[in-house]
Amino acid sequence: MLTKGLIQKFNVKGPRYTSYPTANEWSDGFEESHYSKALKTAENTSLSLYFHLPFCEKMCYYCGCNVVIRKFKPEVSEIYSSYLHKEMALLLGYFSRKPLVKQLHFGGGTPNFFTADQLNRLYASIHQQFDISKEAEIAIEIDPRVTTLDHLRVLKSWGVNRLSMGLQDFDPIVQKAVNRIQPFEMTESLVSSSRTLGFDSLNIDLIYGLPYQTVTSFLKTIDLIKTLNPNRIALYSYAHVPWLKSHQRLIEAKELPDADSKLDIFISARSALLEAGYMSIAMDHFALKTDDMALAFQKNQLYRNFMGYTLKPADHFLGLGVSAIGHLSNTFVQNTRDLGVYYRQLDEGKLPVSRGLVLTEDDQIRQWVIQELMCHFKLDKSDFIKKTGRPFDVYFSFEMAHLAQCEQEGLLILDQTGMVITPLGKLFIRNICMGFDIYLRKNTQKNQFSSTI
Repeated sequence: MLTKGLIQKFNVKGPRYTSYPTANEWSDGFEESHYSKALKTAENTSLSLYFHLPFCEKMCYYCGCNVVIRKFKPEVSEIYSSYLHKEMALLLGYFSRKPLVKQLHFGGGTPNFFTADQLNRLYASIHQQFDISKEAEIAIEIDPRVTTLDHLRVLKSWGVNRLSMGLQDFDPIVQKAVNRIQPFEMTESLVSSSRTLGFDSLNIDLIYGLPYQTVTSFLKTIDLIKTLNPNRIALYSYAHVPWLKSHQRLIEAKELPDADSKLDIFISARSALLEAGYMSIAMDHFALKTDDMALAFQKNQLYRNFMGYTLKPADHFLGLGVSAIGHLSNTFVQNTRDLGVYYRQLDEGKLPVSRGLVLTEDDQIRQWVIQELMCHFKLDKSDFIKKTGRPFDVYFSFEMAHLAQCEQEGLLILDQTGMVITPLGKLFIRNICMGFDIYLRKNTQKNQFSSTI
């Protein structure tokens, strides 16, 4: 049984491991030439594409994303679209034929800050220049406050098969405190319209630990969420990091639930979701037991990239747009976060890269282990030998003490063939992976991370 005491035991600061090495280890000295070299390895492979559409009309005070605040004007997104076309043209210069796309995701910001017509024209261009698989996962983040029926009709015409909504909390007091007013009725109407149009996969994001939240108030939000019957739910912990995100200073620390109250909110919400028929996938993801993600989780067939857990792995990940992140072969790359610089570099015919990392051999070995554990919740030592040519116990002789401790705490089971993560360990998988993170051992940026719970 998951108890407060158990959670407190493992509630330490640590990465989410959407990448390894984590982004705060990447270098600002990374150059376009490094990106160009990596792109040359992507010929005749499959891609995941992410388009970052950064604009929002208002700042949500809890937000940890890279967003650009603008009053809605069609010309703002029209200009940005023209630069996405320039970036696409530069990237496609590295391919002799249309690259195969297995996964296509539009995130933000608020992607439907763009008009339905603008989104339609952007997608038409992408479809013309990339070979989008008929089995591709095509997903988009939508904001119920600004999404119209025209938006939904356009998305349906593309073949979008997953909608993702950030809801966070339906309590009006909490919504006012975080500057995101979104009545339940508005969301319910949009969900109903999307189901009528034939969208059959819906993901909802919630956040616990926001100002004025209590167990009682958040369980009311969970009850409302259950009536929407989303296929998947992400239950994220709010990370209050005003030293990194200055707008979070608009949230008074005294308004936040204390550590004990926050744990109570998480435990009660998790129990309510499990009772409602959702399966827990790692620490903060839930899916209906009939959902493809739940089935893949049971078969150890999940994969993970910057978009989170996925069922459609590709060889390389390309990010387009301001601040977007990519991962090709042994290289991480991130575009500039400055919109003006993004435009200027593209006008000069340059890829708008600002930072990244070329991974060492040790980075790649540790990355493989962490991904195996995060996605498949087991590791076969014979697979490690095939991958690296090295015995696991020899290469990770230092880490064996950490693994023994994890076994003693009931997080995993070790034997001569490898390790299997226990149900408890799946909840605290980040804690297990931290033992393989050599950068954490050096303690270079540890305080930059939020707590694992």
